[in-house]
Amino acid sequence: MTVYEKTFENHPIPYQVKNLSKSFGKFLAIDNVSFTLPWGKIVGLLGKNGAGKSTLMRCMLGFLDHEGTVSLDGFHLQHRDHRVFDQVAFIPDVSGLDDRLTVGQTIDYVKRLNPCFNEERSTRLFARTNLPLNKKVGKLSKGMKTKLYLLLTISLDVRYLLLDEPTLGLDIAFRKEFFNIILGEFFDEQRTIFISTHQVEEIEDMLQEIIIIDNGKMILNEEVESLKSRYRVATVASDKRQSLQNAGAREINNTLGFVSAVIPSETEIEGATYHRPTISDIFMEVVGGNNAAV
Repeated sequence: MTVYEKTFENHPIPYQVKNLSKSFGKFLAIDNVSFTLPWGKIVGLLGKNGAGKSTLMRCMLGFLDHEGTVSLDGFHLQHRDHRVFDQVAFIPDVSGLDDRLTVGQTIDYVKRLNPCFNEERSTRLFARTNLPLNKKVGKLSKGMKTKLYLLLTISLDVRYLLLDEPTLGLDIAFRKEFFNIILGEFFDEQRTIFISTHQVEEIEDMLQEIIIIDNGKMILNEEVESLKSRYRVATVASDKRQSLQNAGAREINNTLGFVSAVIPSETEIEGATYHRPTISDIFMEVVGGNNAAV
């Protein structure tokens, strides 16, 4: 039985955030946020640039001191509390690897440092890659460094994987490979992935639940299927734009003689055609524009 399986068996209490707030001087970055990460789910964290996504994750990991509580397996995590890494792995938007070490030395270092390191899985994963074990990390491309960091992280027997813009600046082919590895080697009915990304279209089919924060406040936390059932996209001729405004649409898009917007699913507009909204559609309707970025 692995460290992960033992911990899951002995501590059946999930990852919980309660009344979490974080200020930097007079700036309130996170404002009284509460939620629970369910087991066996892929949860998306969405928000505009500067909404507080990275700050929230760093509070959850104990990297930042904060007000409110973050609890895991029934104990409250403190600032710089090493216990979080018994159950949580984190892939940030920078690798944090030591450029002076070779790939092989890096693997050995992580193995010796982490009691939850699964050597059998690690050996299998690295055997399928083209990462040169004798090459120094500093000589690797950004894509290779990210792959190394990912494989090291997936080699840990933990229950939660936190991803903060993990594929930022990487090409489409590698982003696809990145998520395929996560789904194939980490995710199951007892492990949870919590991911913040601007490429939400790429992972839309993966997400089962989303949390949206705006200006540090949580404004939505709902399962994707439930959320999509509450909205639909209505399209009408451009001269019928007022009908969308009358339906309360916040964001109206123009497309070759037509206009469309997200509206409540029960709202009927004469002459409109309808289709199922994407998560990006709903995000824009809930949060609004003003240079918003999911």
